Amino acid sequence: MNYSVLVAEDDKIIRRLARHILERAGYIVYEAADGLEALARIKEIKPDLLLLDIMMPHMNGYDVCITLRSQEETAELPIVIITAKTEKHAIQRGIDAGANRYLTKPISPKVLVDNVNDILGVSSAPNE
Repeated sequence: MNYSVLVAEDDKIIRRLARHILERAGYIVYEAADGLEALARIKEIKPDLLLLDIMMPHMNGYDVCITLRSQEETAELPIVIITAKTEKHAIQRGIDAGANRYLTKPISPKVLVDNVNDILGVSSAPNE
């Protein structure tokens, strides 16, 4: 089975880098440039996991997370926050919003893939 991941990140370079890393690991990857686009894409593609930045235009990652957790069809969607916000209160806010994991930038490709694999229950990359 090919798992799909939505990368919600306003920085185009970071978004494309995450896409490249995850596609090389065998995942189907979709992109969203802000929080509102992420919510629309989730309804459209129903990804298996969401990689979510916090600081995005139109709707921040905390609010996206809270919105997803409040809707029955997305309440169980695995959410991994990946952000530059490293303060303890920011991490707690992300967990309180419903994130499964809170990772900080910069993040190595191995750590990214390992976390996605772990949450989706994949023992190794899907294409290996």
